[in-house]
Amino acid sequence: MWSNPATYRTPRMIPLLPISLSHLCLLSLLLTLTSASQVSISVSPHTLSKSGDRVTVQWSGIDSPSKFDWLGIYSPPDAASENFIGYFFLSSSPTWQSGSGSITVPLVNLRSNYQFRIFQWTDAEVDPSRHDEDHNPLPGTKHLLANSGEVGFATGRGPEQVHLAFTDREDEMRVMFVTHDGKESFVKYGRREDRLDRVVGTWVGRYEREDMCDAPANESLGWRDPGFIHDGVMTNLNKGKRYYYKVGSDSGGWSSTYSFVSRNEDSDETIAFLFGDMGTATQFSTFLRTQDESISTMKWISRDVEALGDKPSFISHIGDISYARGYSWLWDNFFTQIEPVASKVPYHVCIGNHEYDWPLQPWKPDWSHSVYGTDGGGECGVPYSLRFNMPGNSSELTGTRAPPTRNLYYSFNTGAVHFLYMSTETNFLPGSRQYNFIKHDLESVDRKKTPFVVVQGHRPMYTTSHELGDAPFRERMLKHLEPLFVKSKVTLALWGHVHRYERFCPLNNFTCAKMGGNGEYREAFPVHVVIGMGGQDWQPIWEPRPNHPNDPIYPQPSRSLYRGGEFGYTRLIANKEKLTLYYVGNHDGEVHDMVEILASGQVLGGKSSGGASFRSKTMESAFSWFVKGASVLVLGAFVGYVGGYVSHAWRRAASGQNWTPVKSEEI
Repeated sequence: MWSNPATYRTPRMIPLLPISLSHLCLLSLLLTLTSASQVSISVSPHTLSKSGDRVTVQWSGIDSPSKFDWLGIYSPPDAASENFIGYFFLSSSPTWQSGSGSITVPLVNLRSNYQFRIFQWTDAEVDPSRHDEDHNPLPGTKHLLANSGEVGFATGRGPEQVHLAFTDREDEMRVMFVTHDGKESFVKYGRREDRLDRVVGTWVGRYEREDMCDAPANESLGWRDPGFIHDGVMTNLNKGKRYYYKVGSDSGGWSSTYSFVSRNEDSDETIAFLFGDMGTATQFSTFLRTQDESISTMKWISRDVEALGDKPSFISHIGDISYARGYSWLWDNFFTQIEPVASKVPYHVCIGNHEYDWPLQPWKPDWSHSVYGTDGGGECGVPYSLRFNMPGNSSELTGTRAPPTRNLYYSFNTGAVHFLYMSTETNFLPGSRQYNFIKHDLESVDRKKTPFVVVQGHRPMYTTSHELGDAPFRERMLKHLEPLFVKSKVTLALWGHVHRYERFCPLNNFTCAKMGGNGEYREAFPVHVVIGMGGQDWQPIWEPRPNHPNDPIYPQPSRSLYRGGEFGYTRLIANKEKLTLYYVGNHDGEVHDMVEILASGQVLGGKSSGGASFRSKTMESAFSWFVKGASVLVLGAFVGYVGGYVSHAWRRAASGQNWTPVKSEEI
């Protein structure tokens, strides 16, 4: 029954403003901005002169700081928050718990300004599905606290990333470098530092994001503008003489003055420094694991180069060069790191899986599915092909809009040695252009002029590491290329890919050459040496016993004469009578293994040592070892340069959360 309307009172409703989801988001943003406005961040200086210069970032005003709070490094400064170059945890600053602190970091010139951003992150927000290569969770970008002002590099200071290479002519030297604008640049050179009276122009090239074949290389996460790559050739050089040079222009500025010793094919002496799989080191954490040991590798090679005085030499890096794998700024970091040495001696390379491999690469036979994968990070050989220019004219089409892949196979003579480089990532089977090149090149060597032949490639023909994926590849190398090597009496076959050092006896079809009464090998089979210990820190295990595959017992086959897990490089010294290869360890810069091979092909028994006490008198004589004196000054200078932008101790401090590395099975 209805009540009398006159006596019924409807309850009074208080009007409410309509609140939508957008209003709630705005309110949350205002609260965040209010909190963030209390945080201040400053950088000093705002302008840097060259790559490796350091900037200090200071902050204050963080309420309830967390050990997960972090500082992001961005270039360009308008990059999305998730597309950082690298990061530090604020807890790497000793005063972080007060809500304030500072971090000093060296920067590499990426031809775009930098910005720093502070984010708040808590352990409750850790997303285990979003992690870096070591399975450490990547920091979250939900709570931005502060942005810094921009930091840039001064203009007019000249090009960077200077590096040398041989050409096909003995009286030439190639020099390559990077500028931000691609304007006309030159190479000035001469016999005297104060009289650079010759000038040559440069060819200019670059590559674009659309040239990349896959992620992350063609995505915003990995792509950064590579600048303009200049290529100039110094000509009419006298044999075995020191030349001085600088690169740049009056409008863009000139580099420092560098020097090198020209090639001399009339010389009986050959000196080279050889390794694979070095990579580069960064002071900050990033999406990939970088290679701290590369610092020591370049440090000791720098010592050796300076100890040579006016003797020519060169570097050979046989694949897996920068380990950028689609994160383009790591190429800039790599060339900055090697410049102190690569601007003095030619830096030669061959292609590895981490420069090239991608799912649609043009040569991928049915047997190779376990061999060629996605290791190139979508680069499909493009940065490798344009940032280096090796002798010869080898190339393969990519099947995409990307330029052809270059620097695949080539050869040159220096002193008493003929060096041949091959590609293990492209077709090497009979009938291919590469196979025909290798066969013809080996058959054409004048052994009176160059009694020693050294072949180099990335993936090894022989290894005792427990790496099964490459088995189909090795089977075909052994079937098709080993007979060529044996027939042509190749002296040394050097390989990378496996991140260890391993020296074999002179081999043919897994069989060691016959021994003489004095411990020498009587048959001139190639000596295979794996030298992939340049810096990449994933260490494979050796092959276990077939009937006990899960037990950590790794017997060393008789064909494997020396195996080592220490990082380092090899040093090759040869004259017309003898070639000696030394294995130098990074922890002490000392020789740990050596092998001597005579021009007749006879291999003398190798020598090895487990520690720093082992030294070769031959090595000391050949180098005129004033390393103990004047070279120490050079070593200190190199350490100071590298220390300006990368440090192992800082690298550890950067991971203030102390993540435990978990090695992925990647080589």
